[in-house]
Amino acid sequence: MPSFSFVPQFKAASKSMLNAVKANAHSSSKSDSFKRYTVFGTSIVLASAATAYYFKDNNNNKNGSNLSSNWLKGFFGFGAANSVASRDTDTNIKPKSFYQQVYNDIALKLRDEDEFDDGSYGPILVRLAWHSSGSHDRRDKTEKQGGSYAGTMRFKKEQKDPENAGLGIARNFLKPIKEKYPELSYGDLYTLGGVTAIQELSGPKIQWRPGRVDQPKSAIPPYHRLPDAHMTTGEYVRSVFGTRLGFNDKEMVNLIGVGHAIGRCHPNASGFDGPWTFSPTMVTNDFFNLLLNEEWELRKWDGPKQYTDVKTKSLMMLPTDMVLRTDPVFRRYCEEYAKDSDKCMSDFAVVFSRLLELGSHFPSSSEKFTLDTLDDQDI
Repeated sequence: MPSFSFVPQFKAASKSMLNAVKANAHSSSKSDSFKRYTVFGTSIVLASAATAYYFKDNNNNKNGSNLSSNWLKGFFGFGAANSVASRDTDTNIKPKSFYQQVYNDIALKLRDEDEFDDGSYGPILVRLAWHSSGSHDRRDKTEKQGGSYAGTMRFKKEQKDPENAGLGIARNFLKPIKEKYPELSYGDLYTLGGVTAIQELSGPKIQWRPGRVDQPKSAIPPYHRLPDAHMTTGEYVRSVFGTRLGFNDKEMVNLIGVGHAIGRCHPNASGFDGPWTFSPTMVTNDFFNLLLNEEWELRKWDGPKQYTDVKTKSLMMLPTDMVLRTDPVFRRYCEEYAKDSDKCMSDFAVVFSRLLELGSHFPSSSEKFTLDTLDDQDI
């Protein structure tokens, strides 16, 4: 409500409330001091409410609006401690051409800098996007609910979560991009970096949209929300991907399998060692074929429990990966994706896009879009 229309309505409400209070205060059963304090206190409450609503309805800054609303709740004593944190995205965004340019800069950097791991920083950019988004807990309605919205992976405290070890490489890779485009939020940067990597590593087109709003340190989610690869039961996998993140069995199988088709584990980060596939810089359905068709045995080494393929002893599978093979429901979806690469990729495009938006409230007017690869643009 604009301020000019709010003033007369506030005056009317104020007059009505004050008249009622005065009538009560003139009661013979009240002391003089009580009467004075009652009228004075009511005046402060009304003035405070007017101030909060004025700023709420006249401040175009989203964080300012949230501040006035939350402050008002706290003043009146309701909803302050357990209020639902606003996760509304910013609607004042750049045109699509701006984000295409950011995409191109990330993609060109991926092409030019090929000294990492198996020749690409792409897989670790996907991991950064995954971990920034996978900290979400849909049951948590506070500012600590996690997900990519708040961009809290930029803070050292979240970086030090054991599950995020090694991601400094990806953040440093994207640092020049952030410096060139300072208006881009960290939440948007980290997720767009993952989208760029998937597409430039021969993966499917991922629908994406901007608008995430960086939040303060108080929004950092608790540790240990990300999947623990040491676990060995379907119940555990479902507790993370289903109960907390909201994916069904087929979706979680897809996310795990395609995500593990690229990159490798490092002993100095996760403790595990090795790649899952023979082509760790290409997004494929190879993980499913290898998981089901190769013979696996426990690796004999000083590190944590993991599996190695009997034939070449050059690949690895995590304990949670093997759950997809042994759980009958998970295995059925693995078999489906092993046989149908197109279905695997089309499903991944949908579920990965959804992962990147967990905990972000986009308005209905905000439409997802896809960005062109360098090859699409003949660059």
